[in-house]
Amino acid sequence: MTMLPDPRPGQKKLGLVIDLDICVGCHACATACKEWNASGHMGPLPDFNPYGNDAWGVWFNRIHSFEEGEGAGARTVYFPKSCLHCEEPACVTVCPTGASYKRAEDGIVLVNEAVCIGCRLCAWACPYGAREFDADEGVMKKCTLCIDRIYNENLAPEDRQPACVAVCPVNARHFGDLGDPHSGVSQIVAERRGGDLMAELDYKPVNKYLPPRSARMAPTQAAADDTAAPGDPESPGNRLLSWVDRLLSR
Repeated sequence: MTMLPDPRPGQKKLGLVIDLDICVGCHACATACKEWNASGHMGPLPDFNPYGNDAWGVWFNRIHSFEEGEGAGARTVYFPKSCLHCEEPACVTVCPTGASYKRAEDGIVLVNEAVCIGCRLCAWACPYGAREFDADEGVMKKCTLCIDRIYNENLAPEDRQPACVAVCPVNARHFGDLGDPHSGVSQIVAERRGGDLMAELDYKPVNKYLPPRSARMAPTQAAADDTAAPGDPESPGNRLLSWVDRLLSR
C-alpha cells in the first residue's frame, strides 16, 4: 500500500473552486485542458475512433449536465468534474507500486508513469471517476493541476494557473491554496458556503464546489443562503451535496 505524506501545520493545498451558479457548460475548460496536457506532463492524451459512433479518449476534465428543479423553477446545471486532489485519496493508498502518490509540498495527486503497471486499482477506488486509462501506453493518467504551468517561471505570473482556469470565459473556476484560510479561494468558499463532493465518504477533497442559487431567488434570500450555518440541512452547501449524491447514485 502506498503511504500518504504526514500532514503538517500550514500545509499548502492547491486546488480548484468551481462556481456551479455561473458555469455555462461551454466546455472551454475541457478543451483547454486537453490541448495543454496532450503535449504536457501527462501527454499524450489519445483519442480512439474520434470520428466514429463509439468515440472515446483520455480527458482529465469532463462536463456533466443535469436538470434541477421542476416547472418554472427548473434549470440546467453544468457540473465540471476532474480529479479533486483529496487529502485522503483512496487512489493512492490502493496503488501496489507507488505510481500514484500525493505530493507533500502542495497536496497535488500525481501518477508516475514509469512505475505504473496499468492495473487500474486506482480507477476502481476513486468514487469520482477521475482516473483515465491510456490504452496506448497501458498506464493511468489524471489531472495534474497543470504543474508544468503553475511552477513555470518562463510564464508571466498571471499565466501560472491551470489551463482550465485561464480559459474560463465566465470566471467560474478559481485556483489557489485552500490550505490557507486567508487566500482568495478560501474566502470565496467561506462566503458562498462551498462544499465537498460526496463528503460522507471522508476522502476530504481539496477542490470545492459553490452551489447554484435558485433561479427565482430574491436578493434577500440569496444573501440569507450565503450566510446560512454550515450544519443547517437547508443551507445551499448541504442541499448541493444531497442533490449531487442522488444524481451520482442513479
